[in-house]
Amino acid sequence: MKRAFRKLDGLLLLDKPRGMSSNQALQRVRHLFRAEKAGHTGSLDPLATGLLPVCFGEATKIAGGLLGARKAYETVARLGIVTDTDDAEGQPLRERPVPELNVGAIDAALRRLTGTLRQRPPVYSALKRGGEPLYAKARRGETVEVEEREVEVHAFELISAADLLRGGEPVLRLYVECGSGTYVRSLVRDLGELLGCGAHVAELRRLWVDPFREPRTWTLEALDDLAARGERVLDACLLPVEAGMVSWPAVRIGEAQARRLGQGQTLAGPFRPAGSVAVFDEHGRALGLGEVDGNGRLRPQRLFSWATVGPAPSGGAAAPCP
Repeated sequence: MKRAFRKLDGLLLLDKPRGMSSNQALQRVRHLFRAEKAGHTGSLDPLATGLLPVCFGEATKIAGGLLGARKAYETVARLGIVTDTDDAEGQPLRERPVPELNVGAIDAALRRLTGTLRQRPPVYSALKRGGEPLYAKARRGETVEVEEREVEVHAFELISAADLLRGGEPVLRLYVECGSGTYVRSLVRDLGELLGCGAHVAELRRLWVDPFREPRTWTLEALDDLAARGERVLDACLLPVEAGMVSWPAVRIGEAQARRLGQGQTLAGPFRPAGSVAVFDEHGRALGLGEVDGNGRLRPQRLFSWATVGPAPSGGAAAPCP
């Protein structure tokens, strides 16, 4: 029997498992929740685990803003081996001896990879050229040239080098905090070159994505268990769309203004600050995203379906999850 999907609005903070692509994880939870529309906010490699915010329904309208958010990771770098994908799932390209290292030398290399950098993304990446992901071209054996681009690395720090320093496994456990478009695989690859031995990512976990700095995440196994107890219990795990909008400056408008904005009209204001803003009604309910121009006028940008007159969004976090 064909599965019936439903209108559902909200955000799910998924703990993506290792070995599954972000799209595969997205489709699993979309079918579990029977959501008509869903999207995620920033891919994780199949090797990676951790926070993958999933947007259902109207929440997909703010997904673009969440894609550009600041993120934090914990990764394990394996020194001495370079792979074609810059992670443990790729084929080894070359192996080199790991020189004798100390914490001072490692920290010095990490500092050189902190700040505003020119970074070359991995050849095996989801970046598109001619409408096709680079990894598809690389898998066909095509020569892929990847241009450097500017990225922001706020922190690249050593958590532990205990195994390496004791003569054991040549691995480093590292913390990364970075802006949009930064590849941890590229950072680890470049760190290996600075240390003179090469490196690749052996493990990677995303810890948080703004504005979810201390996320309560849900594994697929936990969601399956909740679904068995009923859809109402499962839906209680969703966050309302407002939870994903705290990074935008907030603008509050009255009922008459909300009606006019919802009809596509510009509001004279003056409103502040200029740029993209989160628009709320006088009761604190999110209406969507707007744009304030240099003259303080507010224009609709991406409004939710209920921005004028309509039913309350379904699937919000009305109760704590069991």
